[in-house]
Formats: sequence, structure tokens, C-alpha cells
Amino acid sequence: MDVNKLKGYAELIVRVGANIQKGQDVVISAELDQPEFIEMIVEECYKAGAAEVRVEWTHQPLKLLHVQYQSVERLGSVVGWEKQRLLHRAETLPAMIYLESADPSGLDTLDQEKWGKSVQMRWGVIKPIRDDMENKYQWCIAAVPGKKWAKKVFPELSDTEAVEKLWEAILYTSRAEHDGVAAWREHNADLKRRCDYLNSLSLRRLHYSSANGTDLTVGLIPEAQFLAGAEKTLGTGVVFNPNIPSEEVFISPMKGEAEGIVYSTRPLSYRGTMIENFSVRFENGRVSEVHAEKGEAALKTMVNMDEGAKMLGECALVPYDSPIRNSGIMFYNTLFDENAACHLALGDGFANCIRDYDKYTLEQCREMGINMSMIHEDFMIGSEDLDITGITENGESVQIFKNGNWAF
Repeated sequence: MDVNKLKGYAELIVRVGANIQKGQDVVISAELDQPEFIEMIVEECYKAGAAEVRVEWTHQPLKLLHVQYQSVERLGSVVGWEKQRLLHRAETLPAMIYLESADPSGLDTLDQEKWGKSVQMRWGVIKPIRDDMENKYQWCIAAVPGKKWAKKVFPELSDTEAVEKLWEAILYTSRAEHDGVAAWREHNADLKRRCDYLNSLSLRRLHYSSANGTDLTVGLIPEAQFLAGAEKTLGTGVVFNPNIPSEEVFISPMKGEAEGIVYSTRPLSYRGTMIENFSVRFENGRVSEVHAEKGEAALKTMVNMDEGAKMLGECALVPYDSPIRNSGIMFYNTLFDENAACHLALGDGFANCIRDYDKYTLEQCREMGINMSMIHEDFMIGSEDLDITGITENGESVQIFKNGNWAF
């Protein structure tokens, strides 16, 4: 891959994604892939004025070993040094950069029940710390090719060719082939225009329908607003883009208001386990039934992590005619596949979807209807014939999506 293009991508992640501020600490989370690119990211952070950049390396096979050999009690414990690290992070608010490259099927053999229990045990310690950090710092999720991920996407190519092909796809869908900074300035402006129109409608419900059987109605919070692209931190007002790429316009719906059934249109990689061809049924606002041709155990574990995991935390609108969908590539990675199709998310909602959310506490936002959960898992439901109708507070119907694309 051309070094100058990679440097431009690194600049996009640092300057537009995380928008590193002078004197700010940065934490980068990455797998053991593309270390040369990680160096570019680190250098770009320092050029942006970062005080210190720390890289936290992860490795899927180690997680398999930890879950296999540790007791659930040890897996679920947050030891002293780890808690202090989290508390220090909440106090200093470093910018967080997450670079994804892991094998989408790398944890297929993981003991989901054991891992799920350990996450539930840790949540009691982590939740108040995470709540204290909510919306106060910049973060950005982006991707680099891992060899196994690349071979999953392009199985017919050699390892080297697959990695190069995945690099090309990442740069294209991230609008980073040329001047990524300028491209994202224009892209954010377009997304904002769509949000402004949707927010002018005073929508109270969304109805989804598709020939595959999807028939779902979701309630919306009266005080909620659609968001997209760039976001802003509380207090400091730093603008950042949490996802690169991103094509979605999203809103957090009213927790406990969903009725009907939806069918997935793309596979979901949940914690390294593939879930394919699945359906989710809602009754009285909560998941009542799930089925999957592959990965059903992981899907059931996901929706039973806590009470909030059974309710929706996000409704995201993505046109079928989008760069990722038009690439013709199945990425087997939620960061990309969620931006190829309309999707829903089970679990935690976004407090900043409440208008003037900075005037309220996090608890007050949740009282208005923002869902709370230890998970936030997106799954894709968009199709070529998906229709979405909005119902306003006056009972009027407005066509939002027609045949998979924006109706306006």
C-alpha cells in the first residue's frame, strides 16, 4: 500500500476522527497487525500535540486461553491496579483510538456462557466509572487489515494480495483515498442536512417493513434528536468523529417500545463469533424470541447479558446505495457492515441523542427513555426493498425510506 495514502489515513483518524488536542493523552487499542501503521498513528498524535501516547496491544488467541483456563470468578474480577487505571482514565480523559483488525471468526470456540458471566461480574465496577466519562472525551474506531480478516473477506487471494485488497477497501469506504480531511468536511455537512430535516418532523414512531418478513414498529422519545457524523464533547466542546467510516443517521428510541419482528440481512460478528441468518422478535418492547442458522448460542447470550440487552438502544438509517454496499464487499465486521445497511442496536442508548442533553444528568436522560445496558450491539436489517415510515406527533405518515434508500 502506498505510504503516502497510509499517512493520509493516519492523519484522518487523528485529526478528524479523534481530533487530538494539544497536551492531551492518547490511548490506542490495537491487535498485533500492521505495527508500522500504528507507528504512523502514534507519530501523527504527537504532531497534533499529544502529551503522551500509549498503545495497548490485544491478541485474540490470548483471550481464548484466558477464558479456557481461568475461573469465572477470576475472569470477572477487576483487580486493584486495573480499577486504578480506569479511575485515572476517567480523571484525565485521554482520547481513545480503537483500531480493528481481528479475525471475525477468531473466537468461535469461546465459551460464551462463561465469558458472559465474567462480563456481568465486572460490570458492577466498570459501570459507574464509564458513566462518569460519558460524552466527556473523544474516541474513534477505525480499521486496519489483519491477515485472517483479509482472508475471510477475500478467500480466493493469497495472504499478501488479500491484505492489500482489504487496505484498498478500507481507504475507499473511509473516504481516505485522496484528501480525507476535505472529504469528511463535505460528508459531515451532508449528514447534518439530513438530520436537520428529520428533526423538523417531530417523529414519534418508525415502522420498518420488508419482503423478507421484517415488520417492526419502534417508539421514539419526544425529546430525542437524530445525529450523524461529527459529535461534540461535554464541557470542552471538542468536535470529533467516533466512527470511520460512517454513513448512518441515528437516534436512540424509547426503551421498551418495540413490537414485531426483524430479519438480519448481513452476518454479525459478536465478540469474534459469527452469527448468521437470524431473526429477533419483540413483544411489549423486549426481545421475546431469537433464532439463528449459525451462532444462536452467542445470540442468546447477547440478549441475556442484562435487562437492557433485550431492548433497543439505537435505530440507524443507512441508504442501500452507500459506498460500502456499492463496494460489493461483505466485511464481516460491524464497523463496515453496519454502514452498508440500516441497522438496529440492542442495549445501551446514547444520552447525547436527547436535545440539549448537556442540561441534564445522565440519569435524567435515561428517565426520558434512553436505554441502559452493558452491551451495545448493532445488527443489520437494511435491504433493497426496505421501507421505513415515520409517524409524527400529529399522527401524520412521512416516507423516510423507499426501496432501501432515502425517500427525500
